[in-house]
Amino acid sequence: MKNPQTLTEHARLIWQAGVDAVDSGRLLKDVVYVSGHRLTIGGASVDLRQLSRIVVVGAGKAGAGMAETLEGILSVEVLRSADATCELLGWVNVPANCVRPLPRIRLHAARPAGVNEPMAEGIEGSQRILELVRSLEESDLCLVVLSGGGSALLPAPVDGISLKDKQTITQLLMHGGATINELNCVRKQLSQIKGGRLARAMASGRMVTLIISDVIGDPLDVIASGPTVADSSTPADALAILSRIISDETQIPTSILKFLNQQVAEPAGNSEVSSDRVRSMVIGNNDVAVRAAAVKAEEFGYRVVDQGSGLAGVAAESGRELAENCLSIRDSENAESGPVCVISGGEPVVHLAETDLPRKGGRNQELVLAACQTLWDDGAERLAILSGGTDGEDGPTDAAGAILDASVIEEAKRLGLLPSEFLAINNSYEFFDRAGGLLKTGPTHTNVMDLRVAVIGS
Repeated sequence: MKNPQTLTEHARLIWQAGVDAVDSGRLLKDVVYVSGHRLTIGGASVDLRQLSRIVVVGAGKAGAGMAETLEGILSVEVLRSADATCELLGWVNVPANCVRPLPRIRLHAARPAGVNEPMAEGIEGSQRILELVRSLEESDLCLVVLSGGGSALLPAPVDGISLKDKQTITQLLMHGGATINELNCVRKQLSQIKGGRLARAMASGRMVTLIISDVIGDPLDVIASGPTVADSSTPADALAILSRIISDETQIPTSILKFLNQQVAEPAGNSEVSSDRVRSMVIGNNDVAVRAAAVKAEEFGYRVVDQGSGLAGVAAESGRELAENCLSIRDSENAESGPVCVISGGEPVVHLAETDLPRKGGRNQELVLAACQTLWDDGAERLAILSGGTDGEDGPTDAAGAILDASVIEEAKRLGLLPSEFLAINNSYEFFDRAGGLLKTGPTHTNVMDLRVAVIGS
């Protein structure tokens, strides 16, 4: 039997192994490299001596790490040794806490940390990205780096729709429990850059998109709202989503309803993206993180139960199910066969309760708090449950998620904290801030949704 401290530490290390496996630099170096005169990207190569410029643009929580890695791969020394005279430059929109100076690629603070909605700074950066792409010439290569959070970091509203309108619709959809697919469908229909429009802004040259996926199943048209792939959704789809999620139509900005209805009545022209000049590839996803976490768990001697990377649903319900599963494994007749680690990935949603009380939290913290409620009477004996965002963010908080073990429940009981009261108003951060258990990592410079690790001692 492993002691409680060991279980908790193992849960942290197993989770961290998953996050490390999707480090943006590591993922990029696996597919982008220079050999002699040639730059190879995902198996296809180009002669560096034939390029005038390599332009890097994009957005996402992994953007800073991806940009810095590309600067290293395409350093001045590397280009000189390849007899290449091409220039490397670029602009990437990232959260404010990811900004750092790079010699040739500008990292632009497109939104504050923890604020996952369009901002004026994001619009400014998106316009600079569009300008760069529109300036491409035949001898230029554009590398687009996209990762989770890219949609909110690439706001470029169509004419007639204001930033306030975009913010309002984003908040209404998020508060209504919209999935990332639903949210991005609406975003694409209202954008000058999403839904393949960034690629169609390129008059000349070639474009390769390197993607770290934060969406279940890796649909290219959904990740960061698909700025470089053809849009499979329609204005009618967006209207249907708004109707289903927002019960009071009067809350929807008039400009948005007017624009979408006009697009339904008068469809825009060709929405295709040239496959000859534009290529996209996923270089990392949640599967990679889950597999790496499983390997680390096996190294520690756990029998792994891999539940895959497709967990969606509601965070609180997922937390209760995970806790019940852990109890079933711990108390089963096979419990003497050794310790077990249950690993899963994905991205559930939180249904926000109506309240005027202050609250703070995220989907990972809510999931673990629901598990805490289920394990309250049991005390989480020989159990540790961790759920964290691989980007280091969980809602508008400074925590990546939370970790639960017997000591957290013990401290909560000592303080008179009842999980049900905090769950009722989605105030999970306050519970774990007082009882212990917040998982704080800072920005990880990657994002492949969430990773959950539950360890069960024998």
